Amino acid sequence: MEYGCIGEKLTHSFSKEIHNLLFDYDYEIREIPKGELDAFMTERDFKAINVTIPYKQDVIPYLDWISDTAKTIGAVNTIVNRGGKLYGYNTDFAGMTALIKTNGIQVNGKSVLVLGSGGTSKTAVAVAKALGATIVKRVSRTAKEDCITYSQAYNDFKDAQVIINTTPCGMYPNIIGEPVDIDAFKNCEALVDAIYNPLCSNLVIKAKIRGIKATGGLYMLVAQAAFAAELFIDTAVSEEKIYDVYKKIVSSKRNIVLTGMPSSGKSTIGKRLAKALGMNFVDTDTEIENVAGKPIAQIFKESGEGHFRDIESDVIADVSARQNQVIATGGGAILREQNITLLKGNGTVYFIDRPLKLLITTDDRPLSSNRDDLIKRYNERYDIYCNTADKRVVNDGEINSVIDTIKEDFLK
Repeated sequence: MEYGCIGEKLTHSFSKEIHNLLFDYDYEIREIPKGELDAFMTERDFKAINVTIPYKQDVIPYLDWISDTAKTIGAVNTIVNRGGKLYGYNTDFAGMTALIKTNGIQVNGKSVLVLGSGGTSKTAVAVAKALGATIVKRVSRTAKEDCITYSQAYNDFKDAQVIINTTPCGMYPNIIGEPVDIDAFKNCEALVDAIYNPLCSNLVIKAKIRGIKATGGLYMLVAQAAFAAELFIDTAVSEEKIYDVYKKIVSSKRNIVLTGMPSSGKSTIGKRLAKALGMNFVDTDTEIENVAGKPIAQIFKESGEGHFRDIESDVIADVSARQNQVIATGGGAILREQNITLLKGNGTVYFIDRPLKLLITTDDRPLSSNRDDLIKRYNERYDIYCNTADKRVVNDGEINSVIDTIKEDFLK
């Protein structure tokens, strides 16, 4: 390859898209099994590469030269081949620094927990110290290499003010995981998650719900890629260019999630939105019926609501991991907190608020097949719809107005 990224598992990677937006060169994503790294590095058949999990430390013995920053950190994520000699750098340091500063996160004078023990964790420690943190502790599943355990973190460092996650826990495709219980850290003011797929991990979403300043790692990914590209082809990249590429990547990955009562117009609005924006349309009720092989009313009749909600949660977990979609959810999808957390991982949630007098009953909706049940469901759920949505959109007139409102908000 000429330019590219190597790692063990890269199905989640956005790197090719980012580099293609930065500069016009051929950038390849290559998965390399652990047993094949030696052959790849010995052959040196590339102009320049990025290195990701789990090879940021493993590549070091193959290098002829290593930058002071990479040497201090003990991890390399960028390698340039100059005349057959390999030069190693760490652009993650500058990328994480940019992520923290761009999001207005204060580290100076704070106590910091860095979750993970790999190469990125070492970068996070170096960044935190460079930004003036007073206490910095790495957290690992086992005590090693000056790392404390998670039990120690909960017991002895529960007053940590900033948490930086560098573990893959919660990363696509296993997006449900969380490396720590954020509620255990009562003094936490800010959370930085190096995970960028999903755009917001469960950890980030739960931190935001608690009022903690929190961010995912996409801006770091774009910034470090820009700094790597400068080394690749010896051409400077402006901050404006970095931000522009970041916004384009975000726009191409985000989902629109529609919640609301049955008959509120979610499916009709969703289909037209998807067509207008060039996105895919998914109806979770249709997905549930496809999975179960039977209509929803039959699922309720044969197995009850609990079984239906379990299938619904499984479908939402699967759908939420995908990107560039308009997702119309079932009326009761908001009843489980985990459903909303997952949907917000890649999506912005819009509550389609259709007035009760305009809602209709149909036989295929088991929990709102008559007017009394519909009114009961409306009263039970209305506050939940409002509290779980990023934006409430009233649908009491022309549907084009609803579509325009969502488009304008989503694209801003």
